[in-house]
Amino acid sequence: MIVLLQMTKLAIIPFTMLLETIFLSKKFSQSIKASLMVLLLGVGIASVTDLQLNLLGSIIAVLTIAATCVCQILTNQIQRRLKVSSTQLLYQSSLYQSAVLLITGPFVDKLLTKKDVFAFEYTFEVVVFILMSCGIAVSVNFSTFLVIGTTSPVTYQVLGHLKTCLILSFGYVLLKDPFTLRNLAGILIAIFGMGLYSFFSVSESRKKTEGATLPVNTQMSEKDSAPLLGTKTSPWQESNGVENFDDVPRTAKSAFSRQLNP
Repeated sequence: MIVLLQMTKLAIIPFTMLLETIFLSKKFSQSIKASLMVLLLGVGIASVTDLQLNLLGSIIAVLTIAATCVCQILTNQIQRRLKVSSTQLLYQSSLYQSAVLLITGPFVDKLLTKKDVFAFEYTFEVVVFILMSCGIAVSVNFSTFLVIGTTSPVTYQVLGHLKTCLILSFGYVLLKDPFTLRNLAGILIAIFGMGLYSFFSVSESRKKTEGATLPVNTQMSEKDSAPLLGTKTSPWQESNGVENFDDVPRTAKSAFSRQLNP
């Protein structure tokens, strides 16, 4: 089950990029794609060992990938288009999410595990851990909305893979979990891919920022180079029907002669 979960997480990044390319016309550079391939390769080497699939697990994995990608893309787009903060969006959507989970959760859990959650004996310790889990879930949701709204769904998934590498490392250091050369090589490759992704992302962001300021500078230079007088007409010109300064009389004599010889 854990291996299937890791494979599902690995598939989220390519599927997210595919959806953003098709529906949002977003383009990813070859450098970004190559760095993500290195990252996914490293995480796969470090975490995927023995994969066993069945029909039900495959269907759930596909649905999970689709739902996760669509949810994260919409979270990003809603915050950007409506210009709301992560806290505002989480506040407006948390009630509906809780209602959906409360209604569908027990039935889905019974369908998959053949056990009824209401038949479980809830002791004081169990309730305390449930409340702690709820508090941690709120923190995770807040950080999820914050990171996705500030960066992008792909960047959020990159951070998720960093978490996977840290879990493997801390498991070996603190809990003395089995750790092989393959795990070490996969973690190093994944960290290298993350570094490449960060470097190319920052470089492209700087180029876009510089490109966005060029038209403003060009517009300012054109404005500065425009003549001060331009084609503006004075009130005297408008009242006498004079179009330019060549028709304005220079002296009183020329003005009197113009009146005699219109």
